[in-house]
Amino acid sequence: MKEYPLNISAEVEYARRWAFSRNPSFYDFNDLGGDCTNFVSQCIYAGGAVMNYTRDVGWYYISLNDRAAAWTGVEYFYRFITTNRGVGPFGEEVDISKAAVGDVIQLGSSAGFYHSLLVTSLCGEPCVAAHSFDAFDRPLSSYSFEKLRCIHITGARKCCSQ
Repeated sequence: MKEYPLNISAEVEYARRWAFSRNPSFYDFNDLGGDCTNFVSQCIYAGGAVMNYTRDVGWYYISLNDRAAAWTGVEYFYRFITTNRGVGPFGEEVDISKAAVGDVIQLGSSAGFYHSLLVTSLCGEPCVAAHSFDAFDRPLSSYSFEKLRCIHITGARKCCSQ
């Protein structure tokens, strides 16, 4: 398996292009609980991550009815990224002070984590892009939340033949 860095500039440009609209290649999940993690996954994919088509535990999107829970679900995304040892993006939870452009921040409450954001710049603090509450380069401090976690996306892996 070959590890490689993602193209962070491509992620941010994708976020800029689609933050306030929807890419018709992907279903808009706003009416099914929110589009935030779907949008973050699209950004990471635009940065060069290959999909992991492992049924039930992978990270992929083919259609509304053929996708991995990790592509659209906050907790599933976290679990996939932080435990992935195979194909696709991988990373680790880091302190918010170590947030970098291209990382993912998830907001939560006592009930659990509920919102995913892509770090698009560091403007004295992390500034983010998101769907569900559409935003681009919005300061993290403008959000209301009880807790957060930062997922540093280290890179991605692909099979040697990809």
